[in-house]
Amino acid sequence: MKKAFRFLIVILIIFLIASKIGDKEVKPLLSNPNASKEASVLYDLICLAKDTGYTLSGQQESTWMGSDDYEFLYINERTGKAPAIRGFDYMNDDFDGVNKRALKWHKSGGYVTICWHCGSDFSGEWKDCMNDEVTDWDKMLTEGTIEHERLLSGMDKAAAALKKLSDKGVPVLWRPFHELDGDWFWWGKGGSESFKKLWQIMYDRYTNHWGLNNLIWVLGYSHKMENVKDWYPGDEYCDIIGADTYDIEINSKLYKKMSKITKAPKPLCLHECGQNPTVEDFEKAPWSYFMTWHTEYLTDRNTDEALYDLYNSDSIITLDELHKTEP
Repeated sequence: MKKAFRFLIVILIIFLIASKIGDKEVKPLLSNPNASKEASVLYDLICLAKDTGYTLSGQQESTWMGSDDYEFLYINERTGKAPAIRGFDYMNDDFDGVNKRALKWHKSGGYVTICWHCGSDFSGEWKDCMNDEVTDWDKMLTEGTIEHERLLSGMDKAAAALKKLSDKGVPVLWRPFHELDGDWFWWGKGGSESFKKLWQIMYDRYTNHWGLNNLIWVLGYSHKMENVKDWYPGDEYCDIIGADTYDIEINSKLYKKMSKITKAPKPLCLHECGQNPTVEDFEKAPWSYFMTWHTEYLTDRNTDEALYDLYNSDSIITLDELHKTEP
């Protein structure tokens, strides 16, 4: 029996059982009570993937290797498959370009996750994330200050772009301020209390001011595993807890650490990796989805055989199976 068909049966059974339980909550709920239907369907799929032993595949794109589909052609040539989730980045103010490619991916049946490498003025790229410092966190996070108005103005650039995707019915796994507990990006250099306020401000701005009901909020930790609870902004401000590692040896340990951040039922994702976990690794650390980083992280850290085995595994959901597995 093909895995997509088995997965569909499991989903139908779970939903039939849930419908008979009444008011009892049996699955995680999105933090935004006004979440769009499209976002709710995607979130249900991600939650059910973990509960039924499946993992959604994902791949971050690059745009400088001769083709916007560089990584996806590479995967397809070696596996005959495509990932279920495609990763995008709003860096360098590439809002129109990302949205165009994201809409195309959405129309192909795939799902979209977006991060944002930018400086503290919400422009620039990776090096600006690394090099920038916030001179006065208190002023920036305090309503009524010039610094706070600049913060909101910077944030609004991505909000306006995400609104266009919302208007097209595109749900987005929104992953801002990733590797939040690291001390290398400007948003982590101010410490955990400043970060939590920053996250909460963006969440409130995007959800209540902009009405971005298409977003699923992914809180993306790094591999550090130090004082992780101190960085948690609250159950009402995120939907998925993620972590990343480029060291496959700490994969299981990282999963266990993330699973203890909150008692609320939140799915967990491996939001960045280099060498992909194996199917056996996913059995020990059942992330709901993974996303391989771009270019050499995909091509140099994963053998052709490993890619084929992973993408053709019964437990990994790929692009061609999404329409068959949605609840």
